[in-house]
Amino acid sequence: MTAEVLTALLAERVMHWRVGPERFLMGDRRWLPRWRFQPAERLKDAFRLLEQSAPEEYSMGAGENGYFWVRVRVAGATGEALESSKPRAITYAIARAFGIDVDSSRGSVNNLRGGAHGEAQ
Repeated sequence: MTAEVLTALLAERVMHWRVGPERFLMGDRRWLPRWRFQPAERLKDAFRLLEQSAPEEYSMGAGENGYFWVRVRVAGATGEALESSKPRAITYAIARAFGIDVDSSRGSVNNLRGGAHGEAQ
């Protein structure tokens, strides 16, 4: 799945925007050019997505190897991601919590964290 397709799916499912050619329709006659919302690339947009997803709980951190891990629970569904980019980790975890299959070559979040923080596995 390309970043553009993922962003469009998240814009619809999480942000509740309509997707138009080269723009997102935000309602009330407002719109945003597609290039202005890139949650997998821009941390500001990733946090905007996280806030709009209304998570029941989330946690994130970084490992010694420089990878970022994120775990998000939304409406009882959990999404996890382990990525070299913090915005991508946040975006992928949210996508997975919403049932979107995101390709990633990274391992499990638990492998990096070692099951830290006493969380149930």
